[in-house]
Amino acid sequence: MALANENYLKTPEIYCFDEVEKRVNAYKVLHPTAKIIRLGVGDVTRPLTNEVVQAMHLAINEMSHVDTFRGYSPPQGYDFLIEKILKEYRSNSVSLTKESIFISEGAKSDIGNLGHVLGRDNIIAIAEPVYPVYENATIMSGRAGFLNDDQKWSNVVYLRCSRETGFKPELPEEKVDIIYLCNPNNPTGTTLTKADLKKWVDYAIEHESIIIYDGAYNAYITEEDVPKSIYEIKGAKKVAVEIRSYSKTAGFTGLRCGYTIIPPELMVYTKMGEMAALNKLWNRRKANYTNGVSYVVQRGAEAIYSRKGKAEVQDLVNYYLTNASIIRKELLNCGLEVYGGKSSPYVWFRTPKDTPSWKFFHQLLYEFQLVGTPGVVFGQLGEGFMRFTGFSSREGTQIAMERIKNKI
Repeated sequence: MALANENYLKTPEIYCFDEVEKRVNAYKVLHPTAKIIRLGVGDVTRPLTNEVVQAMHLAINEMSHVDTFRGYSPPQGYDFLIEKILKEYRSNSVSLTKESIFISEGAKSDIGNLGHVLGRDNIIAIAEPVYPVYENATIMSGRAGFLNDDQKWSNVVYLRCSRETGFKPELPEEKVDIIYLCNPNNPTGTTLTKADLKKWVDYAIEHESIIIYDGAYNAYITEEDVPKSIYEIKGAKKVAVEIRSYSKTAGFTGLRCGYTIIPPELMVYTKMGEMAALNKLWNRRKANYTNGVSYVVQRGAEAIYSRKGKAEVQDLVNYYLTNASIIRKELLNCGLEVYGGKSSPYVWFRTPKDTPSWKFFHQLLYEFQLVGTPGVVFGQLGEGFMRFTGFSSREGTQIAMERIKNKI
């Protein structure tokens, strides 16, 4: 008799964004001609930049010749891309070793897979509201414990992010082992300053904890006191894993490429108290479980770091940031309480008259043909809030704001 990993049965059968899509499709059945504008799921809409496309064309041509054909990627990634990443970090006064960088198929998979090299007895801390993958990865790996009457997992410490905290996570009162931080934050669009991050790094050093730092939206940071990398904070290399993605910076959601940084000095411990380098454990997993990201995609990622590539990517980021700014401005004009939209493509706002999130979702859909993401899908503290994204087209964003102008 084959047994199931029952931890998978503890997560929702339908992923939260699939639930949004299910409800939108139900509406479309009844209103097949409705012109729906999507400001919900954080998927990009602009095409790949010219530099990326040209680089991938050249790489495909290489793959058609015996002398330049490439098979499996090195598990850690190709040196040509790793060297560009190292150079980019050095330009921001952060020095890293080549061995600390691991190319991956994107941030989401590494966020989940890191649990494979960490002990199951670790106490996990996640912010709430939060990107659902942090909690679901904890549940599926068997670390969450049991579900309490208040719908909280017994072995998870929830870091309160609320209006009172400016939607920044509060330091835990108890000792935790693994801390998930996202900066700029998804879903709230809020940011942590250098002073904020120093408190977390100091906490992790004191308690021998590890910070899993999701920096997927670092390219959107415009505020001077918000660091582009957690390694700008003294001591962070001893306690932090940094994960980045090309999805939202260069439109790679359909290509899949990113990277994870695990400095050699970052240590974990056995139950007997012996130290082990997390970098080496992760390297073992990569060698055994993956065959790497394709050569063609890694050449496309490399092109982002050329002078022209950087300019094209910045134009792409500015496009989405401008959309977010348009959304933020109009929501504020409507008298709503608004967060994010400055150093993030996400705009988080309080629903009018504290309308429940799903009820307001349906109001937007049925009255204005707009799709947002209900705040409650990101956790109970997201109830009464909504997330819009700047990833629609400029025209779509402007039309959406015209539809709700002075009407909500």
